[in-house]
Amino acid sequence: MDYKVAAFYNFSPIAEKNISPLLNELTILAEKHEVRGMILIALEGINGTICGPVDGVTAINEKLESLKLINPFEMKFSFTSKHAFRRFKARRKKEIVTMGVPHIDPHVSSGEYVDPADWNALIDDSSTLVIDTRNEYEVAIGTFERAIHPNTATFRDFPHWVDQKLRSIFEKGKYKRVAMFCTGGIRCEKSTSYLKSKGFSEVFHLHGGILRYLAETSLDNSRWKGECFVFDHRVSLDHTLKPGTHRLCFACGMPLSSEEREQKNYIPGIQCHYCKDIFSDDDRARFKERQKHIKELAERLPGNTIWPSA
Repeated sequence: MDYKVAAFYNFSPIAEKNISPLLNELTILAEKHEVRGMILIALEGINGTICGPVDGVTAINEKLESLKLINPFEMKFSFTSKHAFRRFKARRKKEIVTMGVPHIDPHVSSGEYVDPADWNALIDDSSTLVIDTRNEYEVAIGTFERAIHPNTATFRDFPHWVDQKLRSIFEKGKYKRVAMFCTGGIRCEKSTSYLKSKGFSEVFHLHGGILRYLAETSLDNSRWKGECFVFDHRVSLDHTLKPGTHRLCFACGMPLSSEEREQKNYIPGIQCHYCKDIFSDDDRARFKERQKHIKELAERLPGNTIWPSA
């Protein structure tokens, strides 16, 4: 497990004048230390996932901590035997996680944190409504017991679900509180903030998200079922935070189980059962050429140190 993966975020105000110089400094550091991944910076804060040698990831983290922002960084770490990304990008964005709702500021108001040690008791309570804030394709490969999910395609869809569905669920009187979770915690910062703005009072969210829960909770005591989708080439993690069994379809981006990859209509990098009727022959020809280049790149890298596009 030669590569360290760091997933982090921080909702703290970033001065406009500091964003471009910081993006440049992080890019230089990443190139120097062979770190890859993505870091997003907006006026509302910083969000990123990076992978590289331990000293390289440490250098990036030390740079971020040196900014001395108002709030501390929420950091999660894991390790992998192959690089989780193909390149490094540092970008300016309007939001570090895109909800698309103006004036939602987790720095001002969000739900109450619940540490992993206390999470089971909260979600075992029948008067707690457990909500998975992630997208449908993430939920499909793993989630918590008793969780409902809004069947969203993107996080932008979540506010609409709250406005159209969640209020009617609460009006039935069965639930007293909401407990929300996501992969690393960042989407819950905004989704709980949105619920608070809509008048929901007892709103809680899993501190550090699924990743922290898996790191701190024994398998025997876990309420988690399945694997956890991650936005890098590992695709999914098991309960020990090691790469799981899922791989991406590089045509449509859906996570595929080992059983789905055995289906006759699956062609690595070109199509799967989700997208076999979506793309044209010209599209598939382009995908085939891209897959060839990806395979050549992986074969040229020392020790084949990148996750395959299977």
